[in-house]
Amino acid sequence: MRIQRIAIGLTVINLLLFMFLLAQIRRTTAQDVVPVLRGRALEIVDGQGRVRAEILVHGPETVGGKLYPETTLFRLADPKRGPVVKLTASEEGSALGLSDDSQGGIRLYASRRLGNFLKVVNKDGKEQVLKP
Repeated sequence: MRIQRIAIGLTVINLLLFMFLLAQIRRTTAQDVVPVLRGRALEIVDGQGRVRAEILVHGPETVGGKLYPETTLFRLADPKRGPVVKLTASEEGSALGLSDDSQGGIRLYASRRLGNFLKVVNKDGKEQVLKP
């Protein structure tokens, strides 16, 4: 009989604790919308964790003895990480590149240094440039 009283007492205590915890649960709501998202880069990944889209800023860098200015880059990639759409902007101008799995593609340039032109390259490497 004594064990039964202890079991009933523990059950009542557990029930009181459970009711207390339920009373403490507050309704969760979404926090206010933040007006600005700040960061150094943004990556969007697919279900397998592969980066499929990214926005980032490249600092100035020298390649082959030539200094390239700071550039903002927006890139969309296929599942194999190949860039399919690439949009860049810098103080020298901007460029848009569209490509597929082959080596071909379309590149549109608006550059202070190089001028404005459209370059089309087929998968065999044959180029055609259109300038105003």
